[in-house]
Amino acid sequence: MDNIKPNNWKNFEKFALPMILLFVLINSLVKNDSLAATINALCGITYTFIAGKGNPICYLFGVIGSCFYCFLALKNALWGNLLLYSSYYIPMQIIGYFKWNKNLKDNKKDIVKIELPLKENLIILLIVSILVLIVMQLLILLKGSNPVLDSVTMVMSIAGMYLTVKRAAEQWIYWAVVNFLSLIMWINVLLSGAKVYSTVIMWGVYLILSFYFYINWKKEIKNHN
Repeated sequence: MDNIKPNNWKNFEKFALPMILLFVLINSLVKNDSLAATINALCGITYTFIAGKGNPICYLFGVIGSCFYCFLALKNALWGNLLLYSSYYIPMQIIGYFKWNKNLKDNKKDIVKIELPLKENLIILLIVSILVLIVMQLLILLKGSNPVLDSVTMVMSIAGMYLTVKRAAEQWIYWAVVNFLSLIMWINVLLSGAKVYSTVIMWGVYLILSFYFYINWKKEIKNHN
């Protein structure tokens, strides 16, 4: 169990994670939030914190949270998100666990982080743009509740998960876009009457963490080089 101890965590991070989780739990009880939304938020936020620190154990929380997110997506007719999480995100998280364990630092606490060359970044961006247009048309045919946001978040998440498994710092840029759009999407779901307060909070926390960990990963890579 020594390899999952948060020895490389800053004091701020050790304090922030339990406080955020406590806030989500209290808010869920006060708002009588959906149990699935609450569990998804607790697991998702924990996953993001631990993934940001580069520890492979994050994928355990990721898989659990993703299963509950599938239920929420199904219930709210977010077909793109449902397809993404069930057929891609969960399998990739399992693959990611083994990939990350093969690329641990000598201290065995966290992974070696990398940056992608400009050419590879441009190729990924081009592929993402084409896939967004294709998926958007498909979701319109399926009468999804929000085909534009759903398609963008779906495709960007595919790219983000791919970059996460590769241990690339650029993943956090994709996650920032996904988190922002997903926050808007779930606010709309909340305003429509669904009890998904925890899910909205989760995406808001994700958005903040995506910027925070992008800066941290870039600094670490620069210092390592």
